[in-house]
Amino acid sequence: MSANVFGTGLFEDRQVLVVGGTSGIGAAIATAFLCHGAKVRVSGASSDDVAGASTNPELGGSECVVLDVRDAAAVEACIATLPTLDVLVNCAGVLRRGSELDPAVFAEVVDINLNGTMRTCAAARSKLRDSGGSIVNTASMLSFFGGALVPGYSASKGGVAQLTKSLALAYASDGIRVNAIAPGWIATRMTEALQADAMRSDPILARTPLKRWGRPEDVAGPALFLASPAAAFVTGVILPVDGGYLVA
Repeated sequence: MSANVFGTGLFEDRQVLVVGGTSGIGAAIATAFLCHGAKVRVSGASSDDVAGASTNPELGGSECVVLDVRDAAAVEACIATLPTLDVLVNCAGVLRRGSELDPAVFAEVVDINLNGTMRTCAAARSKLRDSGGSIVNTASMLSFFGGALVPGYSASKGGVAQLTKSLALAYASDGIRVNAIAPGWIATRMTEALQADAMRSDPILARTPLKRWGRPEDVAGPALFLASPAAAFVTGVILPVDGGYLVA
C-alpha cells in the first residue's frame, strides 16, 4: 500500500485539508496522510458523505466536515477555522456522463470541479504562505484529451491543469508549491458502470500497459510525494497516474 512507501512520521503534526476526501481517491489520500502522522480534515459535499466517512475505519482520527465548494463563504469559513494549514489537496469533483452537453449541467460541473478548486486555493493562500505549504490539485487524463459524453468534466479538468500551472507561478513568491495529479482509469464509485461493462472496460485494459484498473491508493503515493520535502523543487507539474494509458 502506498501509505507504507515513505518513512513514518513524514507529515508528523502537519495540518492537511483534503477537500472531497470522504470517498474514493480523496479518502485514500487522506488515509495516507494519516498514516504518516498528519492532522487531517476531510470534507464531503453532503451530510451523507460525512456520515459515511465517519464510519470508515481508515479515516479514523480525521475530522470530517460538510463543504460545498460552490459556496465561497463556506470555503473561507472552513479554512479560517484551521489553526494552521500545511497541505491543501483538492479532490472534490463530479461527472455527469451523458448530460453535460446541456449548458446548465456543463456549468454546474465546471463550477464544482474548476471554480471550486480556485475557491479553495485562494482561501488557503495566506495560511499556506505562513507555513511554506503546498497544494495538490486533481486533474485527469481528460486534461489531455476530450470526452464526448463528458465535455464539462473534460473542460473543467483541462482548466484544473492550466490553473495549477498558473497558480504555481502566482504563488511561488509566497513559497507555495502548486502541483496536480492526473489519475487515469481508477476503480472508484465514479467508474463502477465502466468497470461492469466489458465492452467499455476491455478496451481500457487493452490500452493500459500495466493491464489493470488503478486503485485509489495508487494515486495516494504520488500525492504524498508532491506534498513532501522530496518534491521541494517541483512546482507546476501535472503528474499522470494512469498505468501508462496516455503514452500507449
